[in-house]
Amino acid sequence: QVQLVESGGGLVQAGGSLRLSCAASGRTFSSYAMGWFRQAPGKERESVSAITWNGGSTYYADSVKGRFTISRDNAKNTVYLQINSLKPEDTAVYSCAAGFTPGLTPTPWYPGAYAYWGQGTHVTVSS
Repeated sequence: QVQLVESGGGLVQAGGSLRLSCAASGRTFSSYAMGWFRQAPGKERESVSAITWNGGSTYYADSVKGRFTISRDNAKNTVYLQINSLKPEDTAVYSCAAGFTPGLTPTPWYPGAYAYWGQGTHVTVSS
């Protein structure tokens, strides 16, 4: 079992930045890849980013490339999502997820590639 707890969300003006954190407990953190997803009001959940167990490979959705940066600190059992140049359309609940394996699957954007999910943290971007 893996427990995931996100933090760092909040209300921010457009153009601002946030760093989201996801703290993991349970199974050895370095044994699985991690992903970030978001779900805006009235919309389906979408993949944002993913990272392998050692940070050696990452994935970003086209909509966030150049603005979002995923990283992890295995010593702290935590994965981060740095979000810069926030836009109102980034408003969503951001959730982290733990993969089944250390590496990324061929479809890291697919929710089914992840075994455990956090409850999410709210990000609201005002214009």
